[in-house]
Order: sequence, then C-alpha cells, then structure tokens
Amino acid sequence: MTAPQKPVLLTGASGNLGRVLARDLAAQGYTLRLTDLTPFPDALPEGATFTRADLNDGVTILQLAEGCGAILHFGGCSTDQAFETVLGPNIRGLYHIYEAARREGARVLFASSNHAIGFHERPQGNEARLDATCEFRPDSFYGLSKAYGELMGRLYWDKHGVENLNVRIGSSFPEPADARMLATWLSYADLTRLCARFIEAPKLGHAVVWGASRNPATFWGADHRDRIGWEPEDTAEDYRAAVENKLSGNPVVERYQGGGYTGTGYSRATPSPRDPFALED
Repeated sequence: MTAPQKPVLLTGASGNLGRVLARDLAAQGYTLRLTDLTPFPDALPEGATFTRADLNDGVTILQLAEGCGAILHFGGCSTDQAFETVLGPNIRGLYHIYEAARREGARVLFASSNHAIGFHERPQGNEARLDATCEFRPDSFYGLSKAYGELMGRLYWDKHGVENLNVRIGSSFPEPADARMLATWLSYADLTRLCARFIEAPKLGHAVVWGASRNPATFWGADHRDRIGWEPEDTAEDYRAAVENKLSGNPVVERYQGGGYTGTGYSRATPSPRDPFALED
C-alpha cells in the first residue's frame, strides 16, 4: 500500500488504542502527528512527531492539523466520568477537531462508542440486530458525548462537506475479557486495518461503522463498511471457552448492550420500554 502524501493527525496517542495505532500505522509508512494531554510513553515511531496538547486549546489543534489529510480522533475522556469531566475534552474539544478539519479539508475518523446506543436491549434468538441508523440511547455522560460527536459529524458533513466516519467501538482489548465481549470485541489488528482503510478510501461522506471483529454473537448488523472496503478478520469465538461463563450477575448490565455502564447509578424500579417513546412495554 502506498501511504498518502499528507500527514495524519492522531489524537489520544498516549492511550491504549492510540499507542497501538501509532506503532502499526507508522510501520505501514504513514506520516503521523501524534498528540495527547499526557506524554507519549513509548519510543516515538519512525516518521512520527509528538506534541503534548489539550483538546480545549483550539489554537494548538488548528496548528497540529495544518496540512493534514485525515484526523484519527481518539482523544478525550475514554471512560464513564462525571459530566463536568466529560464536557471539556469530549464536547468543546471535538468542536476544535471539526473546525480544524473544515479549515484543512481533512476527513475525520471519530472514535465513537457502543455506549452511544447502550440502552438498546441485547437481541435474543433471531431478533434483528441494530443497524447503523438506529436511535441513539446513550447509557452514560460518556455515551452521551459520543452521540453528540456523531451529530457533530452530521452537521459538518451537511454544512461544510467534511467527510467523517463514526466508529462505534465495542470493546477493543488484546482479547475478550467476559461473555459480553463475545459480541463486542474488536481486535487491535482489525482496528488498525479499519483506520488504514479509512485513510485510503476514495469517497466517504458521513458514515457509521460498528467497531467489532467478525463475531457471530454480535449485537449489530448493517453499517457503511463497504464505503471503506473494510471487513474484520479476527473473531471473539476463538476465546469462547475462556469467557462464555464470565457474567456480571447484574440483571441490568446483562439486559442492555452497554453492559456495565448501564448499571452505574441506575435508579429505575423497572426497565425502560424498548420503544423509547412508550409509557410501558
């Protein structure tokens, strides 16, 4: 594969996924500009630079994006946090990313999350899987910020023509850790392949892809992966025997697609209806 001439900006480069992407994309020949609020903990990959920056600092983000053809946005709060903690990096920070993309004519891969739709119930038996056009049902302030981020991409595509890919990441770890991840696991290799396909895609528009490997137990169905020519190659089934009995024991957590995030601070006496506008099921 021939790497593009324009550099790629990777935010959140010091996080677990950012470090993997920095290493593997640099090895494929991409010129990377890495940034994070915390120092980069590894040896800097060949062809990469690192700048320590806060997503709230719009001027620095504009400077980092100058001349870039693509932005891989993995920065911000990556776990369930209080609203005030999420607000700055995940809301204001994302605005700075899209403003930079608009100015530079760059495309954006937004690391969204299954937590943007986490209060959809898990499919049972032959029930239909969610497709990419399903309603947002966030399960936390973190998930709410991801729904906001996808809508930001929608706005910037409709109003400014900024191409964007919203990857609703399931659970990206070296291997599945519990039974839920038989449906949601995304291998590091599949994530790297997805990002490379995004950078190389001739046309994109505004698109959503479920960020999960080739898992037969998946909660999710149709999306826009054909636009980037991505098909996952790994599968959580290789780990089934080790994790299929690792359940939370919490009926709320096991009912909903968002898993543990749905149970944090949960105060309803009965589950909300599947129809988000119904009074009761």
